[in-house]
Order: sequence, then structure tokens, then C-alpha cells
Amino acid sequence: MTDLALFDQVGEIIRGSTPPTLGLPHVQVRHNGVKAWFGDPAPQREHYEAQIIAADLAPGARSHAVEIGFHAEHRDETANEAALTSLLTTEPRWRAELGDDAVPGRFLGRGTWRRISETWLDIELDGPEVPFEIGVRLVDYIRALEPHRRGV
Repeated sequence: MTDLALFDQVGEIIRGSTPPTLGLPHVQVRHNGVKAWFGDPAPQREHYEAQIIAADLAPGARSHAVEIGFHAEHRDETANEAALTSLLTTEPRWRAELGDDAVPGRFLGRGTWRRISETWLDIELDGPEVPFEIGVRLVDYIRALEPHRRGV
């Protein structure tokens, strides 16, 4: 399976599994990942993403990792920090849903961005269940974090 085919399938899982109460997710598929967001159809600086990253960005990886979670990628670092800080105020609630694998902090590879995400080290990308596993886990992040981002 090519990476584009993999993330096309992940995108379909996001579209089909996101709770209707959150609204229709916008999904952007790229060769190395998929982004999802709500609201304005233009890609948003705060979004959910699953992407293949280089091993040097994921401690313990030998060849690559898949990062799955929430990103704040504003040009202004203080806006990214504010987005993360806001979500950290509700951490006990979303932590119960996401577990200990969800790591809040600086973005992997760009210190001015922020994240709440996890990495899957060296997974085989061509397994038949991989798109489902990645898609379901990204929807877990959407279900757990998006209501808190909206303050509901």
C-alpha cells in the first residue's frame, strides 16, 4: 500500500467515525499524512493529524514513526502555547479517554508549535488493519479533545 492510499483510507475512517455532534470534519490527505479540522473549510492552524515522521524525531525509532494527535501550528508561539494550556486545564477528563500515550508539549521537529500526540515506532505501514488502527486512534483524539477546545 502506498502512503497516499494508506492516508486516503484513514481519511475515510475520520469522515465516517467522527461524532455527528462535532460537525463535518474537513480532511486533507497528503503522501505522508492526513489532517482533520472543523469549522472554516480552509486548513486550520489547530488540527488533528496522523503523519509519518523521521526516526530522529521519535526517540527509540529505527526507521520511522507514525505520530497521531492534536497540533497547534500558529506562526506565533504564544498562540500555540495558549492552545495547549487551554487543553491542559481539562487534562483529567481527556486523559481518562486517551491514556498515558498522549504526550503534551513541544511539537516533534519544530519547537514553536505544540502538540498532544503519541508516536507508534517502526510500525509496518502496509498491514491490512493499519489504516483502521490509525484512523480510529485519530478519531479518539478528536472525540476526547474537540469538545474541550470548544468549551462544551
